[in-house]
Amino acid sequence: MTKIAIFGAGGRMGAALIQNLHAHPALELVAAVETPAFAGTLANGVKITFDGDAAAKAADVVIDFTFHTSVPEVAKLAAKYGKAYIVGTTGLTDEELAAVKETATAVPVMLAPNFSVGVNLLLELVKEAAAVLNAGYDCEIVEMHHKHKKDAPSGTALALAKAAAAGRGVDFATVACYGREGMTGERKPDTIAVHAVRGGDVVGDHTVMFAADGERVEITHKATSRACLANGALRAAAWIVGQTPGFKTMKECLGLGN
Repeated sequence: MTKIAIFGAGGRMGAALIQNLHAHPALELVAAVETPAFAGTLANGVKITFDGDAAAKAADVVIDFTFHTSVPEVAKLAAKYGKAYIVGTTGLTDEELAAVKETATAVPVMLAPNFSVGVNLLLELVKEAAAVLNAGYDCEIVEMHHKHKKDAPSGTALALAKAAAAGRGVDFATVACYGREGMTGERKPDTIAVHAVRGGDVVGDHTVMFAADGERVEITHKATSRACLANGALRAAAWIVGQTPGFKTMKECLGLGN
């Protein structure tokens, strides 16, 4: 039985992890960590705790879906106790990402913009499609999320854009375009553009378009609940135990190619 501690247990993803834990009998929730605002809340029989130190110590895997500013502290706890570390928080600053990288020198770490099995398959499909639909095909990515999402574009949209760039053998930073406004002129042919839409309670929609004269190819993933994200993260938690220190990927976890 693999013991997990969920940090950010009171958030949307934390709740989804707890609700879907029943589908993963090899996992045991030993700690659900949140702020004092969640005092007294129970999660599958485990009382919400504010003691992250004790939670990390009791677990085999630390799962982190906290707000980005809390990530360095959680990462340090995972390293301190030698626990595998799953990070689903997006919008990390360079300093916050550096803390995760430091932890990866001591324990296995998986930092993923999206834990959905479908999205991770989509990343591979987009890379392959971009390699074929190269010259003459304009690549545009549109994502939509609920009105409460704080970062834009989504980490998943950026990962898809980077997958397209990898398929074309280019550096995304040199061809990136984020939205358009005003007299922008004609579209630059090598651009990979990302657009963010916010509204309602949309869990996450992502569409990658390859448009050429006379045809358009669209590859879309729509998440109708956070269950797909939670199940992927829990699957990763079960897989990562026993792995060597360093960054691991959902691609490795799912056995998607080389």
